[in-house]
Amino acid sequence: MSFPLLTATAALPALGAIATAAVPAARRTAAKWLALIVSLATLVLAAIVLVRFDPGGDRYQLTESRAWIKDFGVRYELGVDGIAVALIALTALLIPFVILAGWHDADPLETGNTRWRPTQGFFALILAVEAMVIISFEATDVFLFYIFFEAMLIPMYFLIGGFGDRAHEHGEETASTQRSYAAVKFLLYNLVGGLIMLAAVIGLYVVAGNFSLTEIAAARANGSLDMATNTERWLFLGFFFAFAVKAPLWPLHTWLPNAMGEATAPVAVLITAVVDKVGTFAMLRFCLQLFPEASKWATPVILVLALISIIYGALLAVGQRDIKRLVAYASISHFGFIVLGIFAMTSQGQSGATLYMVNHGISTAALMLVAGFLISRRGSRLIADYGGVQKVAPVLAGTFLIGGLATLSLPGLAPFVSEFLVLVGTYARYPVVGIIATFGIVLAALYTLVLYQRTMTGPVKAEVAKMPDLRVRELVVVTPLIVLLIFLGVYPKPLTDIVNPAVKQTMSDVQKKDPQPEVEAAK
Repeated sequence: MSFPLLTATAALPALGAIATAAVPAARRTAAKWLALIVSLATLVLAAIVLVRFDPGGDRYQLTESRAWIKDFGVRYELGVDGIAVALIALTALLIPFVILAGWHDADPLETGNTRWRPTQGFFALILAVEAMVIISFEATDVFLFYIFFEAMLIPMYFLIGGFGDRAHEHGEETASTQRSYAAVKFLLYNLVGGLIMLAAVIGLYVVAGNFSLTEIAAARANGSLDMATNTERWLFLGFFFAFAVKAPLWPLHTWLPNAMGEATAPVAVLITAVVDKVGTFAMLRFCLQLFPEASKWATPVILVLALISIIYGALLAVGQRDIKRLVAYASISHFGFIVLGIFAMTSQGQSGATLYMVNHGISTAALMLVAGFLISRRGSRLIADYGGVQKVAPVLAGTFLIGGLATLSLPGLAPFVSEFLVLVGTYARYPVVGIIATFGIVLAALYTLVLYQRTMTGPVKAEVAKMPDLRVRELVVVTPLIVLLIFLGVYPKPLTDIVNPAVKQTMSDVQKKDPQPEVEAAK
């Protein structure tokens, strides 16, 4: 039996989480280093997965399959396509930066009496989330996917509610209440989505007789499994609802600004750059592959919801006073672009959507982590409390600017390529939708540049006059992300070569071909 590489990639952070939690309370620094080492080792395994994956080979590679719950037809089945490989690499890449950025976020607080925060628990929970996200990208058994799709909510709940942002203008007691509210809202929204999906998973088993994605998809393709139209549509809606909550797509998005606002900056990155990608990934893997006809049936409504997310999220970002909530609403707008690309049903749109998942993860991580460093220095999330930072901390301001420019998809930075492909792919089939979506770009420029102007330029406020610039640890976090944004913006081919074959397979699942450009006959 060959080495179970996919299992190892998910199991290593899971075991690391257990080991980190078991470190004695007095050895907090050892727990941090253990978590960092485990995350780096996981990155090495993810890199091996990336190297061993053959874009021109079978659709699902490095597959593993073992009996699990025989009586219910549940198997432990793993496999990766190009889309999954790209997102596993993104996850494994970001976690070490999340750990380094949050190095002191769970240190003891001094509030009269010394109150110990469970440092080991903080880093163990991050590794647990990583393990569950990775196996969600790998799972080709629907029931196995569902278990980890839901299980990741528990560590995220504790990371939001138990380790919230210390920079709060209303004091620790109010901050604790708001953190609890944000954590409960996050959990309830996603649990409701998950329960609806569970009903759809059970319905799929009743219809298909098993949970294997590959077997069900093959049976759909060769005609041996013929779902009634209404049945397929109801099952699709059950899956899509859960994924739209996780994504998050308007109007199921309201948990995200609360969760990102109250979480620490590294945990906010974990939410939007890692966990939320499971929702959009699952739309490609499960909705389109299992329910192709229902996906096409629902496309007009989903495109409208995606458009609303793009414009609505961007408009609310423009009006935000809180830096982290601004980034949260910007992410809602960006997820609208991702969903738009998926359901445009063109190869350019779906390639752009997949690239957008990766590039958004990198750009949001860069912007949010630098914002976290800024907030930790000033002790406030309010935009109005800043001014003139670029004069006292030019490196911090410069990296903040690059992260912001990536967020507005400036040409030459990675998100531009993905957003351009989404818009081109959408316009090719739905010109009006593509035109309306471009207004999101204009609004992105507005909220990003206004944010930079109000925080970094102008007179130096007294409260930021002695603000230190980025330290070595912080530079180690930010510099690789900036380099990646530039590299993938100038040369995205390594990523597109991995993603495009999987996109072609997805287009084949829904039996869609790219529209041919209209060329006027020569006179």
